[in-house]
Amino acid sequence: MTMTTLSLRLSALAPACAIALALMLCGTSPLKAQTVAVMVNGEPITNYDIEQRTKLNFLTTHKQQARQDVIEELIDEKVKIKEAKKFGVDPSSSDIEQSYAAMSARMRISPEQLTKSLESQGIRADTLKSRIRADMVWTSLVRGRYKESLQVGEKDVAAAAQEGGEKTEIEAFEYKMQPIVLIVPRGSTPALVEARKKEAEGLRERIQSCDEANSYFKTIPNAAIRDTVTKTSGDIPPSIREVLDKTPIGHLTPPEITKQGVEMVVLCGRKTTMIDSPKKKEIREKMYAQKYEAKSKSYLQEVRKAAMIEYR
Repeated sequence: MTMTTLSLRLSALAPACAIALALMLCGTSPLKAQTVAVMVNGEPITNYDIEQRTKLNFLTTHKQQARQDVIEELIDEKVKIKEAKKFGVDPSSSDIEQSYAAMSARMRISPEQLTKSLESQGIRADTLKSRIRADMVWTSLVRGRYKESLQVGEKDVAAAAQEGGEKTEIEAFEYKMQPIVLIVPRGSTPALVEARKKEAEGLRERIQSCDEANSYFKTIPNAAIRDTVTKTSGDIPPSIREVLDKTPIGHLTPPEITKQGVEMVVLCGRKTTMIDSPKKKEIREKMYAQKYEAKSKSYLQEVRKAAMIEYR
């Protein structure tokens, strides 16, 4: 059984599926000459840049954005990137490429396919990568500079929970687990997969502790046991929490077929904790997002006031 937490999202980017759908529906248009429309701290924003971003935004929102709104968006990105560089926040090209590849993976296509799809609609890949860069540097800058003021305290969470009619004391658990996999080579027959699953079911009755699990799975071929991981209730989806709560300490969870083979988890420990319950985590994340948006907005206004912006 594999468990993952949600990775860092790019909050300003539209869902990848919206881009994928729009790529199939939208048409192309001729490119305009790169006439400068605005100068921002000595850097140009051209009519071509505006046209490109307009097309990209239409792909992600399915709405035709006003030209001036697109210009303001591009100005914001210029000042964000310059401000970030002052504090040493300057992602490398490989960082941008990794984010671009992650986006294409969410769309279940390769980066090359994403680039070709964009180009078929008259949009350069760099147009999307520019937006990725601006989002990345600004998020890092705001969170880094204002880390302390963005923190949400326990009293704040409790007060918000009470206002919403939620209980402030909600039971939460901390789970200590070791993932286990019985390896099944790719292309194996269904009969082999079923045989390994039956083997796993048998081991569920045999294994009574984490020590036994380590002794057994570290010595047999075509099996692996990973290092102990610790997760709280707030980190785990409800369906998996339910499985873990039903599993006795030292025993294995029901087997699950994955790409690696037959996977299980040996539950090494479960105890109550003061760390966020799922509901408290939800409240905390919402409050953090509100604080972040307010600080981001005020900081951007401050940076824009100090910028040299010349409309042509």
